[in-house]
This record gives sequence, structure tokens and C-alpha cells, in this order.
Amino acid sequence: MELATYEVLEDGTFYGEIPGFEGVYANGTTLEATKEQLQEVLEGWVILGLRLQHQLPIIDGINLTPQQKIA
Repeated sequence: MELATYEVLEDGTFYGEIPGFEGVYANGTTLEATKEQLQEVLEGWVILGLRLQHQLPIIDGINLTPQQKIA
């Protein structure tokens, strides 16, 4: 969540996203609500990516993609 960026939109709501995580964004009426929603979206995105065996981004040298074991 340290990589998340936030901005206030013209209508006074907040928008947050995490660069490098395509489709991970949130919108809320308060900054705190937007942060909470963004955390939930990120968790769901990672879980879905793992289930579908997608290549997940490497963040701060941490590879989130499980390595396939060759039998």
C-alpha cells in the first residue's frame, strides 16, 4: 500500500490506485474509505491472480508469483 497514490476529484470524492497493478483502483467519499476499499481490491486482485496462475508484479524485490516445482 506504500505505492498507492490518491487524489481528490472535482466532485470532492477520493480516487486511489496502485501503479503497476492493472485494474486496482478505488473511489470513495473519504480518504480512509478509499484506502480501505483499495486494500480490499488489492487482496482480491492478488487472490484471483494466484488462482488463475497469472504473473504478478515484483514489488521491492519480492516476487508474488509462486514458482512452479518441476517433478
